[in-house]
This record gives sequence, structure tokens and C-alpha cells, in this order.
Amino acid sequence: MERQPEIYTEVVGNIFMPDWSETLRGADIERVELDQWTAQKSRFVARGDRGGDYAVALKRNTRVLNGDILAYDADRNRAVVVYVRLNDVLVIDLRGLYAWSHEEQLQRAVELGHALGNQHWPAVVRDEKVYVPLTVDRKVMSSVMDTHHIEGITYRFQPGEEVIPYLAPHEIRRLFGGTEHPAHQHDACGVEAGHTHVHVHG
Repeated sequence: MERQPEIYTEVVGNIFMPDWSETLRGADIERVELDQWTAQKSRFVARGDRGGDYAVALKRNTRVLNGDILAYDADRNRAVVVYVRLNDVLVIDLRGLYAWSHEEQLQRAVELGHALGNQHWPAVVRDEKVYVPLTVDRKVMSSVMDTHHIEGITYRFQPGEEVIPYLAPHEIRRLFGGTEHPAHQHDACGVEAGHTHVHVHG
């Protein structure tokens, strides 16, 4: 009979918390890698890099965070740790709008907000950039941006790990649904959709 994986209903800590970071220094760690979408679920089964199967069944509306520890055996100095692979982010650069008049800046900002809102894409505005998580295939997002072709606005795709240092914790939750490193609390932090606010300051 095939052995059923143990069910984990809560995490014991996070490797990015100072106490655990020190405790796990030199520990034998089995990595359980999740994609961003699986990490949003409260129930899933995943396989570690050592071949172990781990069934997670957290309380309703909770999520695992990057670095969460599913199990720790102090006697063997061994831990099972969740790592979340962040998706790329669509980065829209608004700095080109500075070459236009205030009226034209406003018009193009509204056009961009309309384009994003029509797709129900959540967005975070930070300084002169708009960050949009990949909710669909990047080819589709590129097609939408190219179809609207708003003058003065450029875009690119950037790895999520490179974007995180520029964002506040609540902005990271908006983009990645709670996969940032420093969070200690497991709350409902799903991505908000359909509320896009674009501000351009000239």
C-alpha cells in the first residue's frame, strides 16, 4: 500500500525570521518549491527536492509564505522549507510622459488606466512606474500594451525578485499575494483586481 503523505495544518516558523535563521544555520534542508499560484492555495500537495511528498491543509483563507518551515527535527537538525518562485512583473515606465504637457499627461494616464482596468489587471504605482503582476500569459499582456500603444509610455517584463526591493510590504502583497520574505502573519492577502489607480506628476 502506498504511504500517504503527512498532512501539515500549520507552519512552525519562517527561515527569514532572525531566530529561525540562526537555528537553521548549517541545517539539512529539504526544499519544497511552489509556483506563485499554488502558493495562493490553503490546500495542496507538493514534492520536495529529496522526494518527500507534503500535503498542506491550512486554515481557510491562509497562505504559505516564501521561507515557511513545514517541519523541523531538532535531533536530526533537519527542516522542510517552502520556497515560492515569483512570476515576472509587467513594469510600465511613465517617465516619457514628462515630455508632454500636463493635459497630455493626464490623457495618457487615463488611457493607461482604462486599458489596465478593462483587463481587470491589478496594479501598483510606485514613483514613475506601474507594476502589474502576470495574471495571463506575457504574450497576451504584450499584445494588449502594443495594441493600445500609448505614446510616452514604455514597458518591459522584469523578474519578481528584482522588483521586490523597490516596493513596500502591502504593495508586494498586491503583486504576489503574500509571498514576501519578512511577513510573519498568515492572513488573507489575495490580489485585488479591477482597481487600478494611475497618478502622473509633472
